[in-house]
Amino acid sequence: MEATRRRQHLGAAGGPGAQLGASFLQARHGSVSADEAARTAPFHLDLWFYFTLQNWVLDFGRPIAMIDSFELLYYYDEYLGHCMWYIPFFLILFMYFSGCFTASKAESLMPGPALLLVAPSGLYYWYLVTEGQIFILFIFTFFAMLALVLHQKRKRLFLDSNGLFLFSSFALTLLLVALWVAWLWNDPVLRKKYPGVIYVPEPWAFYTLHVSSRH
Repeated sequence: MEATRRRQHLGAAGGPGAQLGASFLQARHGSVSADEAARTAPFHLDLWFYFTLQNWVLDFGRPIAMIDSFELLYYYDEYLGHCMWYIPFFLILFMYFSGCFTASKAESLMPGPALLLVAPSGLYYWYLVTEGQIFILFIFTFFAMLALVLHQKRKRLFLDSNGLFLFSSFALTLLLVALWVAWLWNDPVLRKKYPGVIYVPEPWAFYTLHVSSRH
C-alpha cells in the first residue's frame, strides 16, 4: 500500500512537468516531421552526370570500336536489343519520372549544374533515338510524361529539379530530332534507304554516305 501511494504521489507531483515535457517533445517531433514532409529530393548531380557520361562512352564509342569479331554482338544489339534494352530503359525512366513531383511551386526550379547537363543529355537521347530507330517508343514516352505533368498539375503538384531535368532533356531531344529530319528531308540517298512513313535517318548512315565516302 505504501509503495502504491508513493508511486501515485510521485506521479501527481511530476504530472504537470511530465505532461509539459511530453507536449514539447510531441510538438518538436511533429514540426520535424512536417519539415521533412515538405522537403523535396535535391538535384542528383552526381547521378545524372555519371549516367550521361556513361551513356555517351558506351553508346557512342561502341560503333567506333566495333570490329568483325563482334558481329554476333552487333547483331544482338541492333535487333534483339530493341526489345530487351530500349523498352525497359524508357519504362524505368518513366517510373522514375512519375515520382519527381512536389507540392511547392517555388521548388520547381533547376539549379545551374542541371541546366549545363541538359544539352549533353538531350544530345545523347537524340543519338539514341535516331541511331537506334526508336522514335515511336520515344515519342510515346514523351507524351506519357506530358500527360502525367498535366494530370498532376490539376492536383497542384509540380515537377521537382530532377523531373524538370529529365523532361527538359526529352523536350530538347524532340527538337533536335525535328531539326535533324527537316535538314535531311530532301536527301535522295537517305530517302531510298529509309522509305517508311516515319523518316528518321541514322547518324552513322549519314556519316557513311556523305562524309566518309568523300575521303
